[in-house]
Amino acid sequence: MLMLRDQLDPEQTGFIAVENFTSLAEHHELQLDPSKLEMLLALVQSNEHGHVCYQELIELLSSKRSSSFRRAIANGRRTLQREILLDETGLGVYKRFVRYVAYEILPCETDRRWYFHQNRLCPPPVFMAVITIVQIIVFMCYGVMLNKWVLQTYQPDFMKSPLVYHPGHRAQIWRFFSYMFMHVGLEQLGFNALLQLMIGVPLEMVHGILRISLLYMAGVVAGSLTVSITDMRAPVVGGSGGVYALCSAHLANVVMNWAGMKCPYKLLRMILALVCMSSEVGRAVWLRFSPPLPSSGPQPSFMAHLSGAVVGISMGLLILRSYEESLHKQCSWWVLIFSFITFLLFAIFWNIFAYELLGVQIPPPP
Repeated sequence: MLMLRDQLDPEQTGFIAVENFTSLAEHHELQLDPSKLEMLLALVQSNEHGHVCYQELIELLSSKRSSSFRRAIANGRRTLQREILLDETGLGVYKRFVRYVAYEILPCETDRRWYFHQNRLCPPPVFMAVITIVQIIVFMCYGVMLNKWVLQTYQPDFMKSPLVYHPGHRAQIWRFFSYMFMHVGLEQLGFNALLQLMIGVPLEMVHGILRISLLYMAGVVAGSLTVSITDMRAPVVGGSGGVYALCSAHLANVVMNWAGMKCPYKLLRMILALVCMSSEVGRAVWLRFSPPLPSSGPQPSFMAHLSGAVVGISMGLLILRSYEESLHKQCSWWVLIFSFITFLLFAIFWNIFAYELLGVQIPPPP
């Protein structure tokens, strides 16, 4: 970096002249990736003052998320070359997968090229993979213990698990999170695991583990809290709150950027996804209100699905539309955070006082 600074800013002013940078770039005196160099040229040549801040340039070289590059492309006099990623040849298996992910998730060709050329294998998208593996292991363990693999909630011993959220055990705070590791049966686990891997992993590759884990866990917590308010006698199992947060955010992002999304068969896939998600909600509604076995008590609620979808359309959509931008610099992000904290405080108050004040008859905890 010191050698680069001596080349671009020999007088140590903190700014780089457009002419100086362009001359070095055109004579290939900068040892940079050609695709990234073209993006940096777009940034430099768009500056009205004839120079660019050295620190801003270094942040782009370090692939830090910033709105600077987007503004340069939108307002600059120079745009990127018109070649698209689909024209790239000689790519290895991993790079072809990265290109596939870029076209699945990002709506803008500029963003896709930027992600493609700055993507690194480390750190890998481990969050969704680990969550899915743990869910499968927990399900297999309970399947062996209960000797039941479909509609496990009809087995009385299922509700005795310390992971299930039950209104009679709502003082045990971890249950508002841990219920995501339990599932009604093989059909619910398979549906959730498939979506977590097909949608969650690509989202995590593009937007990072921090943002996607925050979105997923927000959907999980919102799911159990919503059930505790709206369906006060029902238990909750399954990771559907987090799954629906991811799916609804992705589908809403696709709809709002329909022209820019280049994923193949997007209309057919959109219809298929909506049909599958609606069918899963319908199955959950049927389980909730179907006559249970006398000893099994009420069946798990479906409200976690709906609250997860609300989280995805609100918080998730903002996250997915802010690929290059810092969330903490956006007013709408803080509005969402304030709204979520307000909902959290209300849910805590409700769980402490409302059950007794309303005289809700909670089924005896197993």
